Amino acid sequence: MALTLPGVTFAVLAGLLFGPVLGTICCSIATMIGAMAAFLAGHFFLRDSIKPVVMKNRYLKKWLFDEAGKNELFVLDCTRLVPLFPYNLQNFAYGVTDIPFSTYSIFSLIFMLPGTAMYTIGISGLADKENRVLYISIAVILAVIVMGMGVFFKKKFVVQPEGVEDVNGQES
Repeated sequence: MALTLPGVTFAVLAGLLFGPVLGTICCSIATMIGAMAAFLAGHFFLRDSIKPVVMKNRYLKKWLFDEAGKNELFVLDCTRLVPLFPYNLQNFAYGVTDIPFSTYSIFSLIFMLPGTAMYTIGISGLADKENRVLYISIAVILAVIVMGMGVFFKKKFVVQPEGVEDVNGQES
């Protein structure tokens, strides 16, 4: 049952139970252990059956299995920073890709930490009358950082095909 709950549920509970700092630490450790275990399960149990099917889709092939490895990191960035994608499914899905376990683990922690902190600190602010403005201000700053990281990594890692214009009208 707990595996079907969205990850934000645990960040909210950690913020309420443990406060902003300890809640962020506990939630980050727990989510990383779960993410790494699911990645390994996907890698060892799903890869051989799922990867050939995914490789048939040219878009998924481009974004998840590019030869340079840059798109994989961008996709990891986007899916970790944007809480619209269910982490539970992502963790298994990344096990099917060619992304190395160490890269996945390190960058998942980096990309999930601001969002985890944002939720735990923000919810702590709602629960703590004395520090409400401080905690909610920090949560808003983290939200801005999360959005900024998405823009930065898009510019740094998205590989545009030759002769194709990007959204700014510049040819690559």
